[in-house]
Amino acid sequence: MNKIKIVIAGPRGRMGSEAVKLVEKTDNYELVGVVDHRYGGKLLNELEGISSLPVPIFNDMGECLSAVHADVLIDLTTPEVGMQHTKTALEFGVRPVVGTTGFTKENLQELEELCHQKEKGCIIAPNFALGAVLMMKFSQLAGRYFQDVEIIELHHDQKLDAPSGTALKTAQMIAQVREEKVQGHPNEKETIQGARGANYSGMHIHSVRLPGLIAHQQVLFGADGQTLTIRHDSYNRASFMSGVKLAVDEVMNIDTLVYGLENIIE
Repeated sequence: MNKIKIVIAGPRGRMGSEAVKLVEKTDNYELVGVVDHRYGGKLLNELEGISSLPVPIFNDMGECLSAVHADVLIDLTTPEVGMQHTKTALEFGVRPVVGTTGFTKENLQELEELCHQKEKGCIIAPNFALGAVLMMKFSQLAGRYFQDVEIIELHHDQKLDAPSGTALKTAQMIAQVREEKVQGHPNEKETIQGARGANYSGMHIHSVRLPGLIAHQQVLFGADGQTLTIRHDSYNRASFMSGVKLAVDEVMNIDTLVYGLENIIE
């Protein structure tokens, strides 16, 4: 069996270091390079506590993909860097698997067109935890029957975007099956601006940022005489790796852009 040759962007990050471990322990994966803005020119095993593999480190994605043959890029960086890395990977014929949130509709459209031009697949997932993907799918199902819904997402205090990509994706999925509705009392007034959270098609999204949290979300549905709560919790970043593996395996078989793991699981 030919191994899938993988490049990882951001190997020192909390998610990136877990991705390095995933590639190391998966028999048919091979790590051929990493991109890190600080340690270009070194080998990965020269960095303390990351990996024992003598894999070359590059400062620049284009430099990396010019020097090594790769099948897949795993990018777990930031929206701005992730967008540039994804475009560069596709230009080189490498299939991106991206866990960065914050892509705009225009970004996704541009990447979709590039996928078609290059006939290469790309998977972008707001959340790689399979439980979180199921939470979103279950919430979409519930949205057919419960018109009143609020989303509370809770993350560590170093997260840059709010609301989270998972919360926004959840709201988008529910909106596909739910008639837009203004919730709450028609004369409702915020005595402190923002108290009711963000508003997406009449649904309110609340973002909590605290140290000690990792990634958590609950979707609250209400109707006469009943409520329904659908919740998912990630207690460590290893919880995301099952979804990363699923995406790496699947991206080898597609030639278009897929946004959200819910589109590749039954």
